Amino acid sequence: METMKTRDFLFSLLSGILLTLSFPNFDLEYLAWFALVPLLYSVEGQGLWISFKLGFLTGFVSFLGILYWIIVAIHTYGNVPLILSGFILLLLVGYLSLFIGAFTLLYRFLQIQLKLRTVLLAPLIWVSLEYFRSFFLTGFPWASLGHSQYMNLPFIQMADITGVYGLSFVILLVNASLYMVILQWSQRTFPLREVAITVLLLLGFLVYGYLKAGAVDRQMAQKLSIKVGLVQGNIDQSIKWDESFQKETLKIYERLSLKAAEGKPDLIIWPETATPFFFQDATEFQPTVLDIPRQTNAFLLFGTPSYKIERGKVHHYNSALLISPSGELQGKYDKIHLVPYGEYVPLGEYIPLGSLGEGIGNFKPGKETFNFTLPQGKFGVLICFEIIFPDLCRRFVKEGADFLVTITNDAWFGRTSAPRQHLTIASFRAVENRVFIARSANTGISALIDPVGRIVKQGGIFTEEAMSGTIRLSKEKTFYTLYGDVFAWICCAASIILLGNALIKHGRKS
Repeated sequence: METMKTRDFLFSLLSGILLTLSFPNFDLEYLAWFALVPLLYSVEGQGLWISFKLGFLTGFVSFLGILYWIIVAIHTYGNVPLILSGFILLLLVGYLSLFIGAFTLLYRFLQIQLKLRTVLLAPLIWVSLEYFRSFFLTGFPWASLGHSQYMNLPFIQMADITGVYGLSFVILLVNASLYMVILQWSQRTFPLREVAITVLLLLGFLVYGYLKAGAVDRQMAQKLSIKVGLVQGNIDQSIKWDESFQKETLKIYERLSLKAAEGKPDLIIWPETATPFFFQDATEFQPTVLDIPRQTNAFLLFGTPSYKIERGKVHHYNSALLISPSGELQGKYDKIHLVPYGEYVPLGEYIPLGSLGEGIGNFKPGKETFNFTLPQGKFGVLICFEIIFPDLCRRFVKEGADFLVTITNDAWFGRTSAPRQHLTIASFRAVENRVFIARSANTGISALIDPVGRIVKQGGIFTEEAMSGTIRLSKEKTFYTLYGDVFAWICCAASIILLGNALIKHGRKS
């Protein structure tokens, strides 16, 4: 029976640690370029089961280090008992680790059956599994490998063609090439062809990035501009839904909106569920909210819970409303992609599990995308973690949005790395679609992101903010906006063909 050697265990552990350090808040993004070399070394010559376990260990360490904040969200703010919260965190981390375990298992299986030594094998499998993770069981594309490079602006520009998956592909390609160099060093040989392919592809990404970033900046300078105001109320999660604090909450948003209005914005943006009540019914508070766009002479976008009565049943929604300067409702968007166990309980209609903690709702998903209209152009709104789903975001732009807005309540995350991770993922949506993104977060981090992926302005965390800035409207559509994850589909198709051939060969042997 195969046993895992201590050396291989430590190499796998090292890869997990290096991956963790590549993401916010550590932000040592250069580590991602060789983080998986120890893992590839540890699975060299191993059987399938050991390879799976080594990959699973790397995944478990890295996802635990990146997503530790889950326990803060569900224990500190959801009031779920600590032991149960820890179990839920480990369950999620274990699930995500299966993808890294599957990566090493498939990598070795294809190597063994097809006798493949190409550096393209690892990136093909990695991207296929990363893409699968983005939609399987509703999807959780948090901490995709390419996300680690949000500060590497020249490199990430290719996302307007390949999406974030192209970035993950090249990072894996560099890792695989470095590993092959190390492997062949002792044999006094050098993988010239493999290294040449990697260098050319990496240079292609970088040259494209430098040229494209400059071109986008020049094009944007010619576009129509509008001013936006971002309001960050910093409402503590423990009192956010306290009815006695509702009036005080509105006073905070009114005061900050008037401050933001000093920059003469065309649009003022409040965060997700900024009104901690059903605005449609709140006759006491409606006049105050409707008066703010009149006072500021700006459109007001804000998040609110809402409901509809359909066939005698009440359905709740997490919504965004736009009010005109004259105080008229201009449109409503209902959040489409809800958070499992946060905004709804999967199969809750059939399995009475209940919700996991306070403040956890039973919302219905919206049915369609909707772009709000300003005199200058249109914009789409992504609520909370909808921004992490690239295909959903591109649909708003494909259907006419000239810029994107994301509103969120990251108070659940506390002072962890999650607010930063959540913000930086939005940078990739800006690059993929070449649009500005305005982000309003209850406790931070509110920010403006330009189409090159720069975070051009940002507030603090757990601070009140009334920021204003200029964004430009873009009507051009990128390859990614029009066609989506074609690159990932190609990787998946290639992986399926290789796996099919490997299974046929394995069947013949047996």
